[in-house]
Amino acid sequence: MSTSIQPLLAVQNLSIAFGERPAVDRISFSINEGETLGLVGESGSGKSATSLALLRLLPPSTRVTGYLGFAGEDLVALSERAMRRHRGRNMAMIFQEPMTALNPVMPIGAQIAEAVEAHHPSLSRREVRERVLESMHEVALPEPERRIRDYPHQFSGGQRQRILIAMAIVNRPRLLIADEPTTALDVTVQAQILALLNRLRRTHNLSMLFISHDLAVVSQVADRVAVMQHGNIVEQAPVSQLFHSPQHPYTKRLLASAPTMRTDRTQPLATLA
Repeated sequence: MSTSIQPLLAVQNLSIAFGERPAVDRISFSINEGETLGLVGESGSGKSATSLALLRLLPPSTRVTGYLGFAGEDLVALSERAMRRHRGRNMAMIFQEPMTALNPVMPIGAQIAEAVEAHHPSLSRREVRERVLESMHEVALPEPERRIRDYPHQFSGGQRQRILIAMAIVNRPRLLIADEPTTALDVTVQAQILALLNRLRRTHNLSMLFISHDLAVVSQVADRVAVMQHGNIVEQAPVSQLFHSPQHPYTKRLLASAPTMRTDRTQPLATLA
């Protein structure tokens, strides 16, 4: 007797249009429990619009069609009130730029606490504080008990990204959406953040949608990769297969455009037409 495992997230024929022309055109993908899918493509390919559609954070004027299934529930059909129960609790997002995602005039402890209080209003102030400190410890922020009242500008770029991750995981979500979480960081800090995300994923059996334009970064966190071009997914494959045997011409150009230690320096890098 065969049994089929339902994916945690199932996206079928998703289209997103901000005007007449669709920014995302009938894409489909899925993410299983504990799995990371890397969504890659150049700027403007529709990656971020896809992530915002999953959380229903696009402007009301945007036309979104298709099926967005989370744990068997159609997110498109949910009321806004029901969607708010998912957002930040079962599904959470790490944004690209911490300084625009964080409130500059609110202590970081209070910002993380807001995420807890929104979904657990019955908790006492002491219990909320304990959860905030636990989350800060989990992302390896230095001296959380002392720095819980500090403001975003008092932290480095890498530490601010850790604060966003602490906010995202404090309610123990099942799906984490990471939208270019390492783009604004230097290479050393980038490696630390990727290692942190991998550790949190193993510890909490997190599923993750990891969005990036950088295939080298995606290779360090993803199990499978979906490649987007002009609002379409042109190729999907396990990460090792995609890197060693890409099938679509765009994927081949994307791989060839990134220099490696074996790149022939006498030849120009491939360009994306």
